[in-house]
Amino acid sequence: MRAVVGSGPVGTAVAQLLVERGEQVRLITRSGTGPDLPGLEKMRANAADPAALTALVEGADTLFSCGGPAYDRWPVDWPPLGASLIETAAATGAVLLTTGNLYSYGVPDGPMKESDPERPNSVKGRVRSKLWADALAAHQAGRIRTAEVRGSDYLGAGAVSFFTVGVLPGVLAGKRTLVPADLDAPHSWTAVTDVARTLVAVASDETAWGRTWHVPSPAPTSLRDLTTQAAAIAGVRAPRLSSMPPAVLWLGGLVNKQARGIRELQYQFRRPFVLDSSQAERAFGIVTVPTADALAETVAAIRPSGR
Repeated sequence: MRAVVGSGPVGTAVAQLLVERGEQVRLITRSGTGPDLPGLEKMRANAADPAALTALVEGADTLFSCGGPAYDRWPVDWPPLGASLIETAAATGAVLLTTGNLYSYGVPDGPMKESDPERPNSVKGRVRSKLWADALAAHQAGRIRTAEVRGSDYLGAGAVSFFTVGVLPGVLAGKRTLVPADLDAPHSWTAVTDVARTLVAVASDETAWGRTWHVPSPAPTSLRDLTTQAAAIAGVRAPRLSSMPPAVLWLGGLVNKQARGIRELQYQFRRPFVLDSSQAERAFGIVTVPTADALAETVAAIRPSGR
């Protein structure tokens, strides 16, 4: 049996992939909701409560961490959740596979590799880096077995990212969109499906534990090119984009929670932000979902056919 925490796009994709392979899956969320799939058992619990989580993970081979707190609650809510996941893995013997991101590296000076030092330069980056440091320390001490899988900004059905929330809706509506980014900087995009495939591949290979892995991701694409492709897929006018000056975003953050949340991560969109995923590609033989296909899934989810 496999346990999956979180029924967002990654958790749902992991559960679906496992069910398709004939696995019994227990999906754990606060609401007890999730997709209706054969072999999928939906359970309700607060994953930050180690006693409650341990009771539901008992008997599972693997614990996939695919959920997380609200974006603005990371500094407060992630530490107890991360500690609960480690405690549960220690108590049950389940391998802990965590869905991470690239915040821990801070400002990159080239394509990001798994061997790069952790140099977080943001509050959220320090939170993510500490979570992995704690899990790795527990692994090295022999308390748990763990690995973390890191992707760039997500594309795919239900994907939530700066692009899908802050850029794409305006493009699909034909509106002029002001974007706090360098529109032509190369940027890596990761398909949700590939995140799930990498998590499952790492879980199945004990030689892959005790380290981080980058999700196989296609060649980088600039925001300008990505929005142009999205508009063509949706059959709407070519995007009308303008780059927002950093000062405007800073001022917007004084009154807008979403703008405030991305201010400290501006470096990811003001300069090249490229993921080197060659190690995982070689190790697991994962052929990435083409950006055009992942983008088509994203557009279809946001803008159903005929609307």
